[in-house]
Amino acid sequence: METILNIIDLGKTYQSAGRILTVLDQINFSITKGSTNAIVGPSGSGKTTLLGLCAGLDRSSSGIVELNGINLGNLSEDQRAQVRNQYIGFIFQNFQLLPTLTALENVMVPLELRGEKNIKARAMDLLDKVGLADRSHHYPAQLSGGEQQRVSLARAFSNSPSILFADEPTGNLDAETSEKVVKLIFDLNKEAGTTLVLVTHDLELAAKTQRIIRIKGGKLVADEKTING
Repeated sequence: METILNIIDLGKTYQSAGRILTVLDQINFSITKGSTNAIVGPSGSGKTTLLGLCAGLDRSSSGIVELNGINLGNLSEDQRAQVRNQYIGFIFQNFQLLPTLTALENVMVPLELRGEKNIKARAMDLLDKVGLADRSHHYPAQLSGGEQQRVSLARAFSNSPSILFADEPTGNLDAETSEKVVKLIFDLNKEAGTTLVLVTHDLELAAKTQRIIRIKGGKLVADEKTING
């Protein structure tokens, strides 16, 4: 299987009160195209930091993040933004929708940045797939948490990403809504042939993926296939 994400000796440190705080310490793994993967671990283990580095949202202190054959460490912030827009979808726990834009406009943003045509029709099609065509002209404040996350999901898939990163995608949702959002994530992911990497505290959600990567104290402590793998 072809590798889409390669992590080599990845480290992240911060200066804190005159001391160096190590958040990630020599993380190594690779992810194949089309696979589904979960990163799990206790709070403060470095999961979200790791996801942000993989997606090019932050720079590592050491090591290599190679996405689709591109070494993100060699790129400027503008270049990393171009890579994200070309290859990456991202779902945040707190949705990160633009409050002054409607659901439709939020989904259209990545398409506009790519300079694509017929973006309104494509955005509407995606909203229809997540069951929100009738809410397209509502603003985030007029939507429930579950509806906002579905808009976020539609937006994440709008640029047909090669890889989708999801940071606690059900963390702010009730159990029933979480189940619906999870089904949408996996259904859309399968339909688009996208690689999925999600961070979660929910072990039931993690077990739905093909592989679980366990992080503890900034170190990779286990890397195991699930029954789906």
